[in-house]
Amino acid sequence: MMRFNTNPLPGMNPWLEAYWGDIHTKLTTYACDYMQRQLPSDLQARVEEYLSVYEAEGDTESSRRIVPDVQIVEQPDLSASATAVVTEAFPSSESVIIRRRTPPQTLRYIKIVDVKSNRRVVTVIEFISMANKATEKGRRQYFAKQQELITAGVNLVEIDLLRSGGWVMAAQKDGYPPTLQGPYRISVVRATSPEDAEIYRATFLAPLPTIRIPLRETDNDIQLPLQALVNSAYESGRYGNDVDYSIMPEPSLDAKDFEWICEYLKSVADAASVRL
Repeated sequence: MMRFNTNPLPGMNPWLEAYWGDIHTKLTTYACDYMQRQLPSDLQARVEEYLSVYEAEGDTESSRRIVPDVQIVEQPDLSASATAVVTEAFPSSESVIIRRRTPPQTLRYIKIVDVKSNRRVVTVIEFISMANKATEKGRRQYFAKQQELITAGVNLVEIDLLRSGGWVMAAQKDGYPPTLQGPYRISVVRATSPEDAEIYRATFLAPLPTIRIPLRETDNDIQLPLQALVNSAYESGRYGNDVDYSIMPEPSLDAKDFEWICEYLKSVADAASVRL
């Protein structure tokens, strides 16, 4: 069993994908706070929420992990006499099974607004969730939002740190160099040139990039250090207590990548033992 209190990988940690609900919330909050300090006084960064209609396609592990269908909570115990009264007053009846819909999932994104121009949205930063990319319905909903933002002249920053699911980046897959198509993707579409996309390399083999966040045409870009955000999310979430690196993450890595990571983690552990 191999565990680390700090993120042991140089780049994105694929084991964190299994905890994406918490990681997504932390990354969104940390990124918003980090950018807020760099913004001109008449711009504001805000975390906003929207609902995504998520309906699982097939009985897959990834779909079961995203939205729970039922939550069971502990209630005070009923005494034997109270149970008897309830049973006598309401005898058992035949039930009818109907199909229920999965409740909408609340997703979060960051928007930067111009407070002097009727709070016009200048830039949107989206950490992609499985609800955006796991199903056809989720992808259609995300594409509609994506197109609305670009058409409205909003800078769009997309950060996809999930290996599974369909392609949802504003930049089409066939336009990406093959070496930049995976395992993770980062894209910036500027309002001044919506026909182009700035793309960054994102992997677990090297640190995630510090990306440039565009604002208004007259403003300088601000910076967002993705690797520092992931490291902070790992440490504040205490994932060193949960993640066992001797077990293949979900979704699985290919054998070559898993072998590389295992060798790298062994070298990190050996170096730590020498320092101790």
